[in-house]
Amino acid sequence: MNLKCIAVDDEPLALEMVSGFIRQTSFLSLEGKFESAIEALSHINQHDVDLIFLDIQMPDLTGMELARVLEGNKRGKKPKIIFTTAYNQFAIEGYKVDAMDYLLKPFSYEEFLKASSKAYNYFAARPKNEEEAPEYIFLKVEYQLVKVMLKDIIYIEGYKDYIKVHLADKPAPLLSLNSLKTLEDLLPPKQFMRIHRSFIISLDRIQSITRNTVNMGPLTIAVSDNYKDNFLAFVNKWLN
Repeated sequence: MNLKCIAVDDEPLALEMVSGFIRQTSFLSLEGKFESAIEALSHINQHDVDLIFLDIQMPDLTGMELARVLEGNKRGKKPKIIFTTAYNQFAIEGYKVDAMDYLLKPFSYEEFLKASSKAYNYFAARPKNEEEAPEYIFLKVEYQLVKVMLKDIIYIEGYKDYIKVHLADKPAPLLSLNSLKTLEDLLPPKQFMRIHRSFIISLDRIQSITRNTVNMGPLTIAVSDNYKDNFLAFVNKWLN
């Protein structure tokens, strides 16, 4: 899957840098680059765009104003936005328009790749219809993106800014700079459940359950109070 991207920045050097980052990223496809948000909006209205790398401070129409226009557009699918800006005071406004991420200039390719990977996982996990579910996600492991089949995941463990993904037939877990919240939003709820602030489990990999614990083979995980209602609803389907 390739994401159709456009870059929007009124600074030519910044525009070329972002465009170059898009070109060197295998799962991104550069469909256009614009020095004006008005020109970008015209392109968006006529073409399919998955992801916009968008500067904020621009003349005529700012990046934040463009984001609000797109937020209010009820026709067709809405592209996701990664803001690229030199001003950190717009971060809160960025989240109000459901921005995927917020890159503060000057940013590195590593930071660009991390934000882009979040967008890729969002689109990969989004079913085309209610009957479809994703089969895999990509995780950033050290300096590469690793394809992880969902059927191979046993459980995912959180450690502050990192996660450990425990896989079947793999002696060591994958360590990725990510959060459990991000993975919880990406993984299909019919296959995975968060039962603790530090654990997401694969429902297919459960070996036994009680009303308070889950056995995943070598590991027994206690269900924390914040997640007990959803878990008990799952258990009651089998106990009643």
